[in-house]
Amino acid sequence: MLELADISVSLGGRTILDGVSLAVTPGECVAVIGANGAGKSTLLKVLSGQMRPDRGAARLDGCAMGDIGAAALSRRRAVVAQSVALAFPFTAAEIVGFGAEAGGALGRRREAIAAAALAQVDMAGHAARLVPSLSGGEAQRVHLARAIAQLEAAMETLAGGSADGHYLLLDEPTASLDLRHQVETLSLARRLAGRGIGVVVVLHDLNLAALASDRIVALKDGRVLTNGPVGTVVDDALVSAVYGIALPVGRTPPDLPFVLPQTAPVGAA
Repeated sequence: MLELADISVSLGGRTILDGVSLAVTPGECVAVIGANGAGKSTLLKVLSGQMRPDRGAARLDGCAMGDIGAAALSRRRAVVAQSVALAFPFTAAEIVGFGAEAGGALGRRREAIAAAALAQVDMAGHAARLVPSLSGGEAQRVHLARAIAQLEAAMETLAGGSADGHYLLLDEPTASLDLRHQVETLSLARRLAGRGIGVVVVLHDLNLAALASDRIVALKDGRVLTNGPVGTVVDDALVSAVYGIALPVGRTPPDLPFVLPQTAPVGAA
């Protein structure tokens, strides 16, 4: 289990997260939503072990994140950040290969895992392209492939192919993507969860969050406002409380919630 226990984080004198607790189990897909500045990206950084909380604890299977070495941690969880700055102009294949290597794959196996991961994100034909020459959406898919390769290699190396105990953390993975690749990216996340990988995805789009997740965690002002199944927690009151706008929540079979911006009252912010 990947968990946060009553964590708080302050930056520059401002409280970003305040008393947040969250547990993610293998095979579960959890979407984190909230308005700008709610603390979503910071939560993901603490959950990944990239940032230590000022108070509380982040744990992986009961072990404090700070006590897990970087190499060991890279074989248990993979992260796709909102944006990644490259110091050198690596090719797509090289970037994804780095992920496979971090997961423990070397030589021909490293290359094979990287190639398969690029194919999963519809980037097989761009393997030799320099990542800085790609569009923002294409580069985002390369980094998603890198994370997939990292987990595939780790599962093969450490668990004999089992996904249990591995986690994928995604921060706005659809932000630069066209409609097709938004849907395909979240479908891929769902398939990985179906294999037993725990997935946490930060999303601004409530419709995509409802489509992709088993459970939604809504943050407001650094606190958890609600945490529960999609069909239960997404309603008019949640939209108003989280985003400060009155939008009616509709339902599509079999009880999947959605919102339409076109239904906002005239003059709404």
